[in-house]
Amino acid sequence: MTETVIHLGFWELLIGSIVTMYMLIAGGWVLAKAGRSPLWILLLLFPYINVLAVWVFAFMRWPFVDRAPNATEPAPADRN
Repeated sequence: MTETVIHLGFWELLIGSIVTMYMLIAGGWVLAKAGRSPLWILLLLFPYINVLAVWVFAFMRWPFVDRAPNATEPAPADRN
């Protein structure tokens, strides 16, 4: 009987951990810039939930995009 277990060495695990941490940090930064909690990024660690989380994030209301413009800011048509 053949085994299909993948044996990863030290360097593979180290590179995988670095890439995963970069993904979490960069994704958390993007979520914070979008006005959401950076903790949403933790949902990407779970299979099947990650697809649902990205879909929900893409179609939810974006506070910085949907907010009303300030009265002190000129409208884009008023700028010269």
